[in-house]
Amino acid sequence: MKELTYGEALMEAFFEEMRRDSKVFHICGNHGALAALIPEFGEARVRACPISEETYVGAGIGAAGNGFRPIISPGMMTFAFTAMDQIVNQMAKIHYMFGGQAPFPLVFRASTGGGRSAAAQHSQSPHPMFMNLAGLKLVMPATPYDAKGLMKSAIRDNNPVVFFEDQMLAAMTTKQEIPDEEYTVSLGVADVKRQGKDVTVIAISKMVSHALAAAEELAGQGIDVEVVDPRTLVPMDTPALRASVQKTGRVVIVDETCLTGSAAAEISALITEDPATFQALKAPPKRVCAPNVPIPYSPIMEQFCLPDKDNVIQGIREVLG
Repeated sequence: MKELTYGEALMEAFFEEMRRDSKVFHICGNHGALAALIPEFGEARVRACPISEETYVGAGIGAAGNGFRPIISPGMMTFAFTAMDQIVNQMAKIHYMFGGQAPFPLVFRASTGGGRSAAAQHSQSPHPMFMNLAGLKLVMPATPYDAKGLMKSAIRDNNPVVFFEDQMLAAMTTKQEIPDEEYTVSLGVADVKRQGKDVTVIAISKMVSHALAAAEELAGQGIDVEVVDPRTLVPMDTPALRASVQKTGRVVIVDETCLTGSAAAEISALITEDPATFQALKAPPKRVCAPNVPIPYSPIMEQFCLPDKDNVIQGIREVLG
């Protein structure tokens, strides 16, 4: 076993997959941390492009259709909004429009989320809009172990995969034990981060750490919290989420994005639409999300907007009655 940070775990996934398959290459706005790959693989497989996201995202899609496995990295998702025509009308739909005759294996990775006082444009959590784009898979890992295993699976997938890395997680120096041997984490499989019997907390990406902190604090008060991490939002491991809620009878869903149209809203619908899970509920589902406002630049106001441990505890107390 070895200990790696979130960022180090992703880099290890890149090294391993680029050694495994010569068709894997990076196309990005700037090298950044990816420069560490250049001594072994050369700039032909780690391509820094001019600041024209629409152009190099389109080039990546074209490369995927010609037998390559590009990893497209614009940096912050904010920068890639200029490429939404390529993402929405090409990346998400081209496999379907080709009648499945040509695979388009690519990974589109970008950082999202707030917490660094980067102001409204650079603190967004736009994952719900990507959930609504049929044809894309969507991955949001919360730990170094999951980040590495899911990235390896995303690179090997024959469909376009959107891989969102929370910018706070990517910047953290906290390490986690990672196996020395190769492993992958399958897309579409949730993970129970903490077993419990009183209430289920379904938490997405960075929110998993807040959920675990809340569970630890409440354990001292005799409240046994189960924490479930979906890990991938498309495909969603709906059976695992429903099974947890059927066990506890109560659910809090924690999602950093704005409340309206959130991933939490979709998960709530998946829970309540199932008769067996609905009947098991002892209280209505509770969503813990950001308010429907742009994330402020002011650190104090930003922290007020973003869900944290205390918000999770408040939500748990509400469903417990």
